[in-house]
Amino acid sequence: MSKNLLEQLREFTVVVADTGDIRAIEKFKPQDATTNPSLITAAAQMPEYQEIVNQTLLQAQKDAGRGASQKDVAALAFDRLAVSFGLKILQIIPGRVSTEVDARLSYDTEATVAKARDLIAQYKAAGISRDRVLIKIAATWEGIRAAEILEKEGIHCNLTLLFGLHQAIACAEAGVTLISPFVGRILDWYKKETGRDSYPSAEDPGVLSVTTIYNYYKKFGYKTEVMGASFRNIGEIIELAGCDLLTISPALLGELKATIGDLPRKLEPSKAATSDIEKIPMDKATFDKMHAEDRMAHDKLDEGIKGFTKALETLETLLAEKLARLDGKSTLSHATKDIFHVYDLDGDGFITREEWMGTDAVFDALDVNKDGKITPEEMGAGLGAVIQMVEVAK
Repeated sequence: MSKNLLEQLREFTVVVADTGDIRAIEKFKPQDATTNPSLITAAAQMPEYQEIVNQTLLQAQKDAGRGASQKDVAALAFDRLAVSFGLKILQIIPGRVSTEVDARLSYDTEATVAKARDLIAQYKAAGISRDRVLIKIAATWEGIRAAEILEKEGIHCNLTLLFGLHQAIACAEAGVTLISPFVGRILDWYKKETGRDSYPSAEDPGVLSVTTIYNYYKKFGYKTEVMGASFRNIGEIIELAGCDLLTISPALLGELKATIGDLPRKLEPSKAATSDIEKIPMDKATFDKMHAEDRMAHDKLDEGIKGFTKALETLETLLAEKLARLDGKSTLSHATKDIFHVYDLDGDGFITREEWMGTDAVFDALDVNKDGKITPEEMGAGLGAVIQMVEVAK
């Protein structure tokens, strides 16, 4: 009997689950797993994870001390919650979990280093070796410099929101453990820019970008691992079979598992070693120049940081609302209004998928009637569902 595509992919690529949903990780049994604020926000709204959320939030409130505002407690709880989910995930997978540094620190090297050290300390206190954790940092110049410092301390990093070759080269020269070039978001940009509805998988701009990075790394012997991320369809995954790692959503993992057929390896170190590629020396001036000239990378890095920041702000607001409910001071209408205005960029009373800029999982959870727009009422219902869950813990 023929193997399914997921089984074949695992023969030459490490499969990573791009989710905070522990059920999905248990189902697909990936080697590694990665999370971000949007994914944790989605998971935190599921009833089965409320015990984790509530315990983490109440402990953060205790640790913050008397007089701490709900907002401050919620901010403290985010890091704790990311680690709490990471610990649960590490009980299931044999490999590593990626835990993200606050996206609002993306242009602050010192603050990123401090936050990463704190996250590693939390894992250590729970008995987890730093070899099982990747600190996820945005691939800004400042973020890459932070990763360079951390790697020298034995803290391994996953550089995310990576769209351009200049970012990849800078990461490799900094000795970063792993990079996550974004395939689907690159495709999104080119579709919008060109007006095309689709690209053949072999011509997909995101696929071509990751292929270029992979070949560059193997040609010049860099040890940094390449993990393709942000896929829109299994065609992209098929074209990148052989990449060091691929982080894939549960929906696409399911599609791969359900598909029978041959999966040839597309990326090979031996082929890359004989390719005709010119080495590019990288310093800040070169990085800044290439970043300014690569409009796609410039736009998507900025958009990605804003999107992760908004997802984090949403999660913090949800956590603050839980605290308010526990204290008998619910402010749901104010929370809904504040979050809605953050995302409704054009002020038309709707949040579109493009305005959202976070992950599809959270948008889909809030878009109750599935019309591609989130109304204030739907936003309120989404927050309200979380508040109702708190009743169980009271």
